[in-house]
Amino acid sequence: MSHASTTSQGHGDRAARLRWRRPVGAPAGVDFDGIRSEFAVPGAFPPAALAEAAAASALRFGALADLTALPFATVDPEGSRDLDQAMHIARDGSGFIVHYAIADVAAFVPPGGALDQAAHQRVETYYLPDRRSPLHPPSLSEGAASLLEGQASPAVVWQIALDERGEAHDVDVRRGLVASRRQWDYPTLQRALDAGGDAGGLTLLGEVGALRQSLARARGAIELDLPEQVVDPAADGRWALALRRDLPCEGWNAQISLLTGMAAAGLMLRAGIGILRTLPPADDRTIAQLRRFAHALRVDWPTEQPAGEMLTGLDRTNPVHVALIDEAATLLRGAGYTVLSGPVDPADPKLHHAGVAAPYAHVTAPLRRLVDRYGSEVCLAIASSRPVPGWALDALPVLPGEMAGGDRRARAVDKAVIDATEAWLLHDRIGETFDAAVIEASADGRSGEIALSDPPVRARCSGAGLAPGRTLAVRLIDADIRARTVRFEAV
Repeated sequence: MSHASTTSQGHGDRAARLRWRRPVGAPAGVDFDGIRSEFAVPGAFPPAALAEAAAASALRFGALADLTALPFATVDPEGSRDLDQAMHIARDGSGFIVHYAIADVAAFVPPGGALDQAAHQRVETYYLPDRRSPLHPPSLSEGAASLLEGQASPAVVWQIALDERGEAHDVDVRRGLVASRRQWDYPTLQRALDAGGDAGGLTLLGEVGALRQSLARARGAIELDLPEQVVDPAADGRWALALRRDLPCEGWNAQISLLTGMAAAGLMLRAGIGILRTLPPADDRTIAQLRRFAHALRVDWPTEQPAGEMLTGLDRTNPVHVALIDEAATLLRGAGYTVLSGPVDPADPKLHHAGVAAPYAHVTAPLRRLVDRYGSEVCLAIASSRPVPGWALDALPVLPGEMAGGDRRARAVDKAVIDATEAWLLHDRIGETFDAAVIEASADGRSGEIALSDPPVRARCSGAGLAPGRTLAVRLIDADIRARTVRFEAV
């Protein structure tokens, strides 16, 4: 599949990530259809929704401001068709101008219609290795509403002025017609940027992205940056599981999305209307527990060092460090959505996102996440000093509950897919011995959790002498694909 099974932007929204190197049908013994059924992943769209999508795909948008002369470009995983964002970055004196175009899904979805109702039932796009369950019919999400190369598309276009340090000092947002000049995939873009060549509107992405990353560290932002688990065919005919770190350009690209989400939150806070993605800061007990976990794994974490800075310095190829990063997701628990319906104090920490270390709103992925369509509509109204449309205003109070349900289902599906895939990859290796590090252990040291270095799997383990941080040899004793469990014993 083109996307990872989770499309996390970090900051606690979705942590685990699994990606198959190429699309496959369900491997023998792995019941992805069963997972879809177990967690009620939506299937086919109702005929009325498909009919509305087909009619919307034929719409023309000649009345929109024509921004097609601006050379936008997209960057996504290879083979992607549901393209939410396109960007163009230019110098502006000692600073920069970022134009960020977001697919204008509201231009295609009649409020209250069958297509709108189907989106509210689905909430987001769900990814499994054999196929995805999209938020919108492919005729829109991978066609007319997608910011595909060479296609004139309606978009919500953000214009954000940055100073020489990368701080935003002026924000505007409006509707317009845009046309992406090129669809980049991450490896190709990274090679172009590393070579110092002309990457069109993305040539300055590395410079601006690095500035924004520095500002994020200074704010105390927490970025897990977990590596993907990549399933790949191995030379011996088996499938292999390996870790893949994000390329630098993936992190820079994420910073532009975060920049836009922060700009959207700023508009909403000043107007006292909208919907924010919020996350309370971790309490002292949670931080203390993570420190004890780091100590048990023999990872140095100086007393005065912030958690975000410590996580940035960890080795994403070290299974012990990856286990600590995974555990650090406890710092980001409790994310939700907060509706604004009157004057507020922008400095109120309850209105901030602790992972971003700033106010933040979801507006950059409307093809794949329901709430973004409404956040964009609120920002467009605020920027043009007009009332928020009634259909968007009426939906704000119910969106937090809908999004929470969709997120729970997505996390459950991701975990089931990862657990089933790990069991499938190991089911014919029962009896083999692996090197592992103990991550957690019971008080008597006879059971616990281990992290393998190759393949990168975490699983339960029994035996004597288990202690956090200890390295040892373990033997695979069970890999049950149907139960989605893997178990080892200490040798």
